[in-house]
Amino acid sequence: MWIEGRVIERRDWNDKLFSLKIRVDIGDFTAGQFIKLSQVVGEKRIGRAYSLVNPPGSDYIEVLAVAVEEGQLSPNLQLLDVGDVIDVATKASGFMTLDELPKEEHKGKHLWFLATGTAVGPFISMMDTNEPWLTYEKLVLVYGVRKVEDLAYLEQLKQYEASYPQQFKLVLSVTREEFSGALSTRIPDAITSGELEAKVGLTLSPETSQVMICGNPEMITQSQEVLKARGLVKNLRRAPGQVTVERYW
Repeated sequence: MWIEGRVIERRDWNDKLFSLKIRVDIGDFTAGQFIKLSQVVGEKRIGRAYSLVNPPGSDYIEVLAVAVEEGQLSPNLQLLDVGDVIDVATKASGFMTLDELPKEEHKGKHLWFLATGTAVGPFISMMDTNEPWLTYEKLVLVYGVRKVEDLAYLEQLKQYEASYPQQFKLVLSVTREEFSGALSTRIPDAITSGELEAKVGLTLSPETSQVMICGNPEMITQSQEVLKARGLVKNLRRAPGQVTVERYW
């Protein structure tokens, strides 16, 4: 179930937020899936799931994590440096992937990613593949954080804007500091007020939109409620809808 991975790179975004690249072979996976990392602490094995930031086909995995003071694993992960080892699950899991979205007449033209904090990771993995760019006319990433220092991978996200200027729209929301060009409201509130759609220049509608939501449970629940009032409902295999979610805790 577990194989040994070795840290080949780390990056600290702030004093708690960090990324690890780990050399390990987990086989094929689909962008949007997660992997479990694990350590034996005392006599107990502690495992936690982390979304994969890297695209399929990489010879490493990359995770974005926050060191939580009371966490059983994340503080130890933050101590890892290049050359250190960590146990990694042999296979990725998860269903928040593009191939789970409706096809054909239910597909829609616009794909919206709504993320808070470290949940931006799986969307970066998806955007590093060809699939979303070939499937949807417009892609929108709405990335919500508290402070500017919490904006991981910002330069990479700006590169998507440069590469796909007519197709991709990046909307940042920083709620506890001013940041030029960013919204200052929570994602559900920005949908409710119409501020988000005005900034993007697109309308969230059942006819045109697919929405993938990943992040803290409160944001997910409230965003779903707001979208449901607009007629966008949860996507199910037996009943295609417009909203796909993954809760981070």
